[in-house]
Amino acid sequence: MRGRSVSDPSVDRWSRRDWWGVVLDCPDALALATFYSELLGWPLWKPETADAEGAALDPGEGVCGLTFQRDPGYERPVWPPEPGRPRMSMHLDFEVDDLTEAVAHAIELGAALSDFQPQDDVRVLLDPAGHPFCLYS
Repeated sequence: MRGRSVSDPSVDRWSRRDWWGVVLDCPDALALATFYSELLGWPLWKPETADAEGAALDPGEGVCGLTFQRDPGYERPVWPPEPGRPRMSMHLDFEVDDLTEAVAHAIELGAALSDFQPQDDVRVLLDPAGHPFCLYS
């Protein structure tokens, strides 16, 4: 990408200048960050600054991130899509070793299993803010 540094992967992650990430809008950033922190095992990044307005996770390696920001006008998306209703604009995918165990854990943390499941080896779940995400094996 023009205007973006390319870093050597052997450089310490905190010294690199090629970070990228996904930002999810939601009604409460800290609540959704806490859900994904517990789901993925990634701690909050700078937990002393995380609040309902904004929060991020630290995956512990690499140069990508998952961030959450409060949107006071947030409308929960509908899955599967329905005409005239808010649609998902993106979703997250996570590969797992044991699909049954991973789904049970996500539900225990507050996710909901979608009624619509388009594939046998993938489970579509909805996070507490309604964003669809997939677990697959």
